[in-house]
Amino acid sequence: MKKTILAGAAFLAFAASGYSQQKKVTVYTTAQNTEMRLAQNGTLEFHAMPQPFETEPCVFVDPKVTFQTFQGIGGALTDAAAETFYKLPKEKQAELLKAYFNVNNGIGYTFSRTNIASCDFSSGTYAYVADNDSTLKTFSVQHDLQYKVPFIKAATQAAGGTLPLFVSPWSPPAWMKDNNSVLQGGKLLPRYYQAWSNHYVKFIKAYEALGIPVWGLSVQNEPMAKQKWESCIFTAEEERDFIKKFLGPTLAKNGLGTKKLIAWDHNRDLLYQCASTLLQDKEAAKYIWGIGYHWYETWTGSDMQFQNEKLVHQAFPNVNLVFTEGCIEKFDFNRLQDWAIGEKYGYSLVNDFNSGTVAWTDWNILLDENGGPNHVGNFCFAPVHADTKKGELIYTNAYYYLGHFSKFIRPGAKRVVSSSSRSQLQTTAFINKDGKLAVVVLNTSDKEIKYNLWIAGKAAPTVSQPHSINTLIVE
Repeated sequence: MKKTILAGAAFLAFAASGYSQQKKVTVYTTAQNTEMRLAQNGTLEFHAMPQPFETEPCVFVDPKVTFQTFQGIGGALTDAAAETFYKLPKEKQAELLKAYFNVNNGIGYTFSRTNIASCDFSSGTYAYVADNDSTLKTFSVQHDLQYKVPFIKAATQAAGGTLPLFVSPWSPPAWMKDNNSVLQGGKLLPRYYQAWSNHYVKFIKAYEALGIPVWGLSVQNEPMAKQKWESCIFTAEEERDFIKKFLGPTLAKNGLGTKKLIAWDHNRDLLYQCASTLLQDKEAAKYIWGIGYHWYETWTGSDMQFQNEKLVHQAFPNVNLVFTEGCIEKFDFNRLQDWAIGEKYGYSLVNDFNSGTVAWTDWNILLDENGGPNHVGNFCFAPVHADTKKGELIYTNAYYYLGHFSKFIRPGAKRVVSSSSRSQLQTTAFINKDGKLAVVVLNTSDKEIKYNLWIAGKAAPTVSQPHSINTLIVE
């Protein structure tokens, strides 16, 4: 994995205090069977601790060695999230925006995604062009003006006026595909490759004309999945050729070459095979900023395949890894307080960042009391749900687990070495541009574990509670 020695103001600010003279460690905790949810949970002091024994559990942090630069954490501003948002009372709308996008009174999201045309988390299928209009003269995003556009604008304002947004299509219009349907997979007909490339341009320029900057785009959501909802199949070779012959040149020709183009945008299981097919072709690779991935490879019975991320990062260290989507599926209202929901988020976040990921995007930031709306019955969990009948918000522990990262790790931070001497304690750490060090420690076990936060011969003793996540801020 590519690593560097941190230089500049952040390192100097941290180093000035001396690794053996850290002034303050503040602990924030979320723990099962307690009231603590992102709660400040005391401060720690450092004491001399030379070489620890094997019997002394430690989380070792080395801020001198840095890895990737952090882009942000956020969620998807889908049709479903927007429609649900506008069913809430005004005060609950304000509460939700503050909860997600305010760094002081919320969890400070700094990244976002939305869908190009309809997806499963839309109330129905829709397109932006009339049938058989290959010139796209009828192109209009009028559909989005009711809910999605004002919702994205409100989120951006709540985030302080800047919220990087990437956009993803689930399917081209039915008439562009060989199955004449936006559902059930199918493929883009070669004669519409250019028209479909022009469609991305039309969408981006339409949104930007409405005052919504588009930071980047992915080529196709889940290109190897035939779904009962909007979907379209691209093999790795087809995506490679589409990028280098059509999409990449079209973006460049229309002044959009600086937009961050994300390829793959599917699960970790085929991640290396797809990424290598794309990136070993220089003419395709020159257009690709990043490789996106999801976590749903577990549907096969597999564990999360973090090693595939690491292989991509090792083989192509100059290409950015982006977690583009994840959620807990099969919604059940009675599981809203299931602790396993948040733990899955924490487990993925720690391991994804340690594998080289620069940005992490949850799926819907808000859904209703049924896990929707969803026009094909694919109801799922979100970190926050709205009970639209009662006008209330329900926070799952996933919201807090996400906050242990997004609130304390800010754009421009550098990941640093964070190594645990116990497998029950999983950890990652970042040094922010202001010099503050954020160390995340995840405990998914049933045991309380006493350990030391160890930096350069000094250690601060602390405790990890069963089924908990801690963020330790060293400044």
